Amino acid sequence: MAEQKRDYYEILGVAKGASDAEIKKAYRKLAKEFHPDLHPGDKVAETKFKELNEAYGVLSDKEKRARYDQFGHAGVDPNFSPGGGGFGGFGDMGDIDLGDLFGSFFGGFGGGFGSGGRSRNGPQKGETLRTSVTISFEEAAFGCEKEVTVTRTETCDTCHGTGCAPGTTAEICSVCRGTGSVRIQRGGGGFSFSTTAPCSHCGGTGKIIHQPCKSCGGKGTIRRQKTLSVNIPAGIDNGQAVSLRGQGGAGKNGGPAGDLLIAVTVRPHAIFHREGTSVYMDQPVSFVQATMGAELEIPTIDGKVKYTMPEGTQPGTIFRLRGKGIPAVGGRGRGDQFVTVKVQVPTNLTRAQKEALSAFGVAMGEAQEENDPLKGFFDKHKKKK
Repeated sequence: MAEQKRDYYEILGVAKGASDAEIKKAYRKLAKEFHPDLHPGDKVAETKFKELNEAYGVLSDKEKRARYDQFGHAGVDPNFSPGGGGFGGFGDMGDIDLGDLFGSFFGGFGGGFGSGGRSRNGPQKGETLRTSVTISFEEAAFGCEKEVTVTRTETCDTCHGTGCAPGTTAEICSVCRGTGSVRIQRGGGGFSFSTTAPCSHCGGTGKIIHQPCKSCGGKGTIRRQKTLSVNIPAGIDNGQAVSLRGQGGAGKNGGPAGDLLIAVTVRPHAIFHREGTSVYMDQPVSFVQATMGAELEIPTIDGKVKYTMPEGTQPGTIFRLRGKGIPAVGGRGRGDQFVTVKVQVPTNLTRAQKEALSAFGVAMGEAQEENDPLKGFFDKHKKKK
């Protein structure tokens, strides 16, 4: 009886003034929780699921919801007829197709629910393949061409993807009528709903091949090794990738081929390292060169260039060579090269060299004791004692 039923808003766990979106969200959540396919043989879950669908069937319909809000359960009773106007109530719902509703929840239960209304044997894009290539620092800077070999599915040359032997055609599946899926009725006790599942008669392909192609065994595709030429763009960095569209696996049912992604590894360089489009390196110079200045030959990715280092250059000084860095991908200019001066302190001096260096120190007004930065520090502490 109508008066013994639970309140529909209470069943869905929403307030009476809930919006359509809130009602739909609450229903989806609870329907997923109590769906019979997740609780086989559980009568309690089956009962709750029917109760949820009854509540949602009313509250999701503006006219029925208005009658329910005004008259309660009596307003949606099939026999209810205020003013003799007649009202179909919940009985007008008929069968409910839950395929689209639950497809996103359960991933189709292995094909049990629909996939947004798309035919299972419709065009499908091919598999995306991945491989890698290793290049030098200079090749990354200026670009290069490399070859990669991949194993991929390709459309069968014999049957051109139909899967049928030459001169024959496939038969449209009489069970699913070429859709690749069938509708399954579930429920009972005055309530029913339908789901979709792959057609077992044709394996979800929508067609029956009586004489399969001998080259591909009826699959329409074969696996082959393919060597492809890849243009690596100038300026690419370690860890980036190049995409070759349409060079992945073959598509199905007339769908486009997938893509091939090539991950790029750049070998470290003995002298240079990069950050973005900037190149960095250390330039060793002698004490005399740093003191008196010198004309240096600096290695760059373009070859050696001359640079005049001024007198008195200090260790750690960084100078810039403009436009000698890495080209930007797409040809939008080049970065710079930054050179750090590393002054080399001479070791294993001969006696004559030491005497000459001492004479230089005297000429500069230096004495070893007077030039000792710690001498004054210790002298001060001695006086305090």
